[in-house]
Amino acid sequence: MSLLRCSDRAILDLWHPIGAIGEIVHGAVQETVLLEERLKFEVGSDGHAVVWRFRHDLFRADQVSPADRLPARSAYGYVWTSLGSPPPELFAIPEYAEPDRRNMNAATVGVHVSAPRAIENFLDMGHFPYVHTDILGAEPHTEVKEYDVEVSVERDEILATRCRFYQPKASTASSGGADVEYIYRVPHPYCSVLYKSSPVDESRLDVIAVFMQPVDQEHVRAHMLMSVLDSNNEDKIIKRFQQTIFGQDKPILENQVPKRLPLDPRAETPIRADKSAIAYRRWLSQKGVTYGVIPAAA
Repeated sequence: MSLLRCSDRAILDLWHPIGAIGEIVHGAVQETVLLEERLKFEVGSDGHAVVWRFRHDLFRADQVSPADRLPARSAYGYVWTSLGSPPPELFAIPEYAEPDRRNMNAATVGVHVSAPRAIENFLDMGHFPYVHTDILGAEPHTEVKEYDVEVSVERDEILATRCRFYQPKASTASSGGADVEYIYRVPHPYCSVLYKSSPVDESRLDVIAVFMQPVDQEHVRAHMLMSVLDSNNEDKIIKRFQQTIFGQDKPILENQVPKRLPLDPRAETPIRADKSAIAYRRWLSQKGVTYGVIPAAA
């Protein structure tokens, strides 16, 4: 058994995504990297996943003894595993089970940035008019209005509510510009879930989530889940919209310096609009996360 490259128990003991089930050939062995560990995994026709550390003498899941298997589960259309002792359950996204939703992996994209940097970017509304011009934002609508941030000890997550932003085209189902309501959840150090107004049903919210697979401390595979209310557009159109958004974010992310997220509050100057990012950094510090971040000086 290889030595773990990551020694951060707060991260080792989490569930991490390693592949979109809908894009995997059943019974075919896949290879990937998680926390600098080479892994193999296989998904059966029943959706059951088997994950193990890379070994040249283990070519198929049926050759892997129970002792050599890593924890594995299928959830939200992805295979999840852990290099430590993960909790019994993954965080809940109940909307995913609603029968009229379109659930899909919009894309899995490699990005040269740390997982925490990528999550913090996902929480930032201030860049909408400048990076996603005429889609998620436009001048002169540049103000990030006051919003609320809660760090729940009971649920072990961050929740940002009352987020509103004018968007010329919030989704493929949009027919024009509108003030869009956002709710951000961070239920996992490397995963975030966004709820936004549905142009199809004012009483419900679309769900867009990013699940970061940390390849190493400065590289991720970003898995993008969409669970949306849209009966008109083909999957490829819905996916292309989200891929366009992430394609605009990718060069911004990869040009951030440093690649890892500084947790010292004095390292980077926040503004009022950064409340969720400030809460996220503090939450990581309280958890003792060291992987993918620059810890605050003692």
